[in-house]
Formats: sequence, C-alpha cells, structure tokens
Amino acid sequence: MVAKVLSFGLQGIEAYPVEIEVFVSWGLPAVNIVGLPDSAVRESRERAKSAIKNSGFQWPAERITISLAPCGVRKEGACFDLGIALGILSATEQINLPNLGNFFILGELSLDGTIRPVKGILPIIMDIAGCAERNIIVPYDNAQEAGIVSGVNAFPVKTLRETIELINNPQIKSFKVDTGNLFKEANRYNIDFSEVKGQYLAKRAIEIAVAGGHNLAMIGPPGSGKTMLAKRIPTIMPDLTLEEALEVTKIQSATQIIKEGLITNRPFCAPHHTISNIALIGGGSIPMPGEISMAHQGVLFLDELPEFQRASLEALRQPLEDGKINVCRIRKNIIFPASFLLVVAFNPCPCGFLGDPERRCRCSTTKVENYIGRISGPLLDRVDIHIELPRVKYKELTESKNAEPSMAIKSRIKKARLLQKERFESAGEHISYNSQMNGKLIKKYCPLKNEAKDILRLALNELGLSARAYDKVLKVARTIADLTGDEHIQAEHISEAVQYRRLDRKFL
Repeated sequence: MVAKVLSFGLQGIEAYPVEIEVFVSWGLPAVNIVGLPDSAVRESRERAKSAIKNSGFQWPAERITISLAPCGVRKEGACFDLGIALGILSATEQINLPNLGNFFILGELSLDGTIRPVKGILPIIMDIAGCAERNIIVPYDNAQEAGIVSGVNAFPVKTLRETIELINNPQIKSFKVDTGNLFKEANRYNIDFSEVKGQYLAKRAIEIAVAGGHNLAMIGPPGSGKTMLAKRIPTIMPDLTLEEALEVTKIQSATQIIKEGLITNRPFCAPHHTISNIALIGGGSIPMPGEISMAHQGVLFLDELPEFQRASLEALRQPLEDGKINVCRIRKNIIFPASFLLVVAFNPCPCGFLGDPERRCRCSTTKVENYIGRISGPLLDRVDIHIELPRVKYKELTESKNAEPSMAIKSRIKKARLLQKERFESAGEHISYNSQMNGKLIKKYCPLKNEAKDILRLALNELGLSARAYDKVLKVARTIADLTGDEHIQAEHISEAVQYRRLDRKFL
C-alpha cells in the first residue's frame, strides 16, 4: 500500500512543497529513502522507528521505500520525521486517517514519540497562505511563530499520538496569535543613549545617519566609545512595521527557532573580524543567509574594519547598492534581502593612538598608511559619514546630568523620515531615504543657493575633498535640512555635512 503525506522543505528562506510517499512491500526488512536526502533526513528512519514503538505501534518487518518529491531538490533537516512516521503507520494500516491529505505535516521526532521544534516555520506558513489546503500541523514549541500569519490554520502538537488524534478530529480549533499584543511589548531595550557620556558630535552624526539611511564610519582610539554608540543605534531607529517584522522574522527563522513568534526589535549584528566570506555574505552548499541578511532592516556593525578579510569587504559592495544579495548555484539562484545600515569602526593607526593628546603614537607613517590601506576604497565610497571620536574627558565622564535619551532622538528621526517618504512618494520615486538618491534626484532635490555653493566649493578646493564626496555632502546636507524641517538646504547645513567627510581630506 502507498501512503502520501504533504509537507514542506526550505531552500534558503524560500519554502517549497514536498510530498512524502511511503510504500511497504514484502521483502527483507529495510528502509530506503530517496529524493536527494541529506544525512539528517536519512537518519529519520531510526528516529521514526523508535518513536513508533514507544507510541504503542508496531514497526513493520518489511521493506519500506520512502520517496520525497520533487526528487531533483536536495532535502535537509529533520522536519520530515513526523510526516514519515505517519506515512509508515498509514501504509501499514495501523491507523486510518482519511483526513491526512488535508494537512501539511512538520516536526522532528524524539525517540520517545514527542515532537521537537524545527526551523523555518514562518517562511513555510507564509507560502502555505497561497495554497489550496491551509491546514498545518507544527510542533508545540513552534506555535507562536505559526500562528502569526492570518489565513492559515496552525495546529500545534506535542506527541505522535496527539497528532493522530488531531487529524481524526477536524473540529479542533486552530491556534492564533494577536500580533497587536506582540507590538505592545516591542522596542524595549535595556540600553539607552542617555548612558553615553560626551561624544556629542558622534551622537549628532549618528542621528543624521539613521534619519537619512547613511552608512557611517567611526574613527577613534580604543575606549572612545565606538562600540557603545553602535550598540545603541537600534534604540533610535523607527519601530518595525508588521511587514518589516515579518521580513526580519522570516530570515531569522531559517537559521534558528523563534520562540517569541515575531521579532519586533531592529536586529543588530556585529560579526567578529575573523568571519568567513560565506558566513558574512551567505551561501554554502545549501545556501543560507549570512550576517548581512540577518541584519536586514537593522544595523550591521563591523568593528576593527581593517582586520576583516579584503574579499569579505569587497563582497559587501553589491548588497550595499541593491539592498539584496544574489547567491548563485548550479541548480538555482537564491536572493536574500540585505537592506541594512552599515556602521564601521576602526582605530586611526595600528596602536590606536594617532592624534591622541595624552598617549604617544609609535607607528611609523608607512605602518599607518598600510593599516588604512587595508580598508577597501570602493567600500568607503559607499559610506556617507566619517567622524572622529576623541578620548572622553574626565569632566564629561563624571558629570551628573543625563544625556539626551533615545526616545527624544527617535522622535526627530521619525519626523525626518516622514518628510523623505512624502517627498519621494509624491514624485513617484521608488526610494525611501536620502542616501538612496542618484545623481538625477540629487540635482532635483538638493538645489543650492549662492552662499551654500561657495562653502561647498571652498571645501572641495581647500580641504582637498574628493569629487566622490560632492554627492555625499549634498545627500547628508539634505538630511540635516529635513531634521530641522527646512525645505531648502542652507549654508549651515552644507558646513555641517562637510565635517562628516574626514577620510576624504588630503591631510589624513
């Protein structure tokens, strides 16, 4: 007899339907799994055997053939365990499940018949929303994640026996999650910008960077607060919308189990400088999202930038431009979203004390040049704001007055982003931030009056700013004007924007 069970697999962050076919025939006892299974899928026969026995059923002493269709796509993970066990019980007529074809089945079996959670539930649920059958059985620990998509009936179960009872009782109510309550508990951080003493120029630059979506570089000695500032950037970013939260959770779900159901805080990813190219960008034999995709709609922080591999930094160029990364394989191309705010930090020299008034730098000019030269020029070309962070003075560290809290900064950023959104939507432009403007849009939205033109010309000629800095200064000045609510870019906006091009100056 042949039994068929519906399930789902995952390729990257995209789900695809899988049909599990089980055929039991006479012959020497054996279990063969076909359809390009990986090791975890092949080992499911042992888990299913133990779970079936410990659930009070008999393991057939016959030849069992299990086919996972489509056979041309590689299957991975233990999410097919529950479907395989149900298929074996149905094919051997130990259970009668006339409604089995009305459900998609997902779950990893433990040896005693209980069901463990699996990864990738949200991408699968979102894909099921477009299918004819919208009923899915999931592990109990995946219930929060499975219940956030409307239009899909999710049924969480704890054991193999409970699954059989549920399929035979279609009147059981599906599980739903109120996403409104999830957002009420969202955006609560245990850190705040009010905890940062001093570094007022850096805070101002970070506010501008977040408001306009400008990538940011921080240069300063050890202990100046670069990492502390970077970690607090998500606290001033506007709250995720439901659509953005689903995008973020979908990516995270492909790599880990999401117990809270929906991720409602902006992600912050800070990979170590020893990270491999694939781990940063994404890929592998079975492509998975990298750190840049995990930082989607959030912040990617690269500390000690010159220590990263050159190839990894060069690979960032395309996602910074396009907001996505295309991973090419022989069988299929997979696109991972990667729209993030890039924040980089590094010391001014190998010892870290170049320009420090209190500690002497012992690095030679050649060492400094070689150190800075490790940083990819094309990557820095995609960073709009460069700032220096001096050592924090004792007076600033010991002052009792609290600095401005994150909520106050966040409110100004929300207003500036709303101005940008209205400006671009009214003109029919498909961008969201000032940093995404091309040359044509810069000319349209960043006109300068004579005084502002004079300051910009002086900056290019006297300070040695490069030609590539011209557009960057205009885009940053546009964001500064939006923060102040000015329709036109003023001379003071240009003056401030010029300060944030430290790496373009000829005397570096």
